[in-house]
Amino acid sequence: MLLELQKGKKTVGRKQSQRAILEGKAETVYIAEDADGRIREETENLCREHGVPVVSVDTMEHLGHACGIQVGAAVAALIKAQ
Repeated sequence: MLLELQKGKKTVGRKQSQRAILEGKAETVYIAEDADGRIREETENLCREHGVPVVSVDTMEHLGHACGIQVGAAVAALIKAQ
């Protein structure tokens, strides 16, 4: 599942990912299991409201690595192909 995120167009971070969800651009959202509970809950609720599938990733470090960044990431979103 993370292979799609590694190769596809994406946003990294809570704000950018939530913006993509609200704008209808997010295909799938990835949330790290060790992210802050408030961030997880807020993002999961937003995904549920907008019908966006959520994939849990074990750690922020793992998600950040999958996104090609040197730091952890709480949330990332795969952007729909246009």
